Amino acid sequence: QVQLVESGGGLVQAGDSLSLSCAAAGGTFSNYVMAWFRQAPGKEREFVAAIKWGTQINITYYSDSVKGRFTVSGGNAKNSVYLRMNRLKPEDTGVYYCTASRDYCSGSTCWQQGTYFYWGQGTQVTVSS
Repeated sequence: QVQLVESGGGLVQAGDSLSLSCAAAGGTFSNYVMAWFRQAPGKEREFVAAIKWGTQINITYYSDSVKGRFTVSGGNAKNSVYLRMNRLKPEDTGVYYCTASRDYCSGSTCWQQGTYFYWGQGTQVTVSS
């Protein structure tokens, strides 16, 4: 049973940086895209960023709220994903989930939760003002 394991969350101040990591454990799996979602207290889980594996170039997607501040990247084996978060804001606070898809995505489907099959347990990110 493949599991996604996140790490790197913590408590930081506004303006600080933080990096999250996610790796697959428990076996090998193939996927087309890996992504990060987050859920703030009392809110629905929302898309943050995704990386779609390409034969030569990977394609990345970002939500408008993090574009220009966050960077998503992936490992060479295509079974790990990272999120570098700069200039963090209090509204970035939440539980960050790593996820991976078994199916191909295109355009807007790459940031829809229904596209993804594997999910991690989440890691807490708290940004104080």
